[in-house]
Amino acid sequence: MADPARAKRLAKRISTIVASAIEYEIKDPRLAGVTITDAKVSGDLHDATLYYTVMGSSLEDEPDYAGAAAALEKAKGVLRSKVGAGTGVRFTPTLAFVRDTVPDAAHRMEELLARARAADEDLARVREGAKHAGDEDPYRVSGAESMDSLADGADTEDAGDRDRTDD
Repeated sequence: MADPARAKRLAKRISTIVASAIEYEIKDPRLAGVTITDAKVSGDLHDATLYYTVMGSSLEDEPDYAGAAAALEKAKGVLRSKVGAGTGVRFTPTLAFVRDTVPDAAHRMEELLARARAADEDLARVREGAKHAGDEDPYRVSGAESMDSLADGADTEDAGDRDRTDD
């Protein structure tokens, strides 16, 4: 088992090498919007998992996830060769590509937060002129009634400490 710090450094180096190769060396048009977001290397340094995301050419365009996955699978051998040459480790890790769903989840969360903010604004607009259905404080007792209830049930002079004797 390798040192976890070494595995992290190797993962970072692998992601840099693969991202650079995708951007400058591999000429597949399906990889035009592919970005490497993260990399993880197994404890024995034999397997590397690279997380990627695909950006569309415009906001209305749906990214071609299937095309990007096929292009990455096709270029896997070339990318592994470049990783082996760039890292100098004894055993070049096998590469596995996994689509990163964090940006999609973050976008979905932003939509839900925007919807919640709009609902809060609607509720605030409705509450602006609203009044309570009953009295403002239905539990309020007038001053005379509260004094009567105190005199009936409790001694106002009693401090509640019956065991104490003052000498």
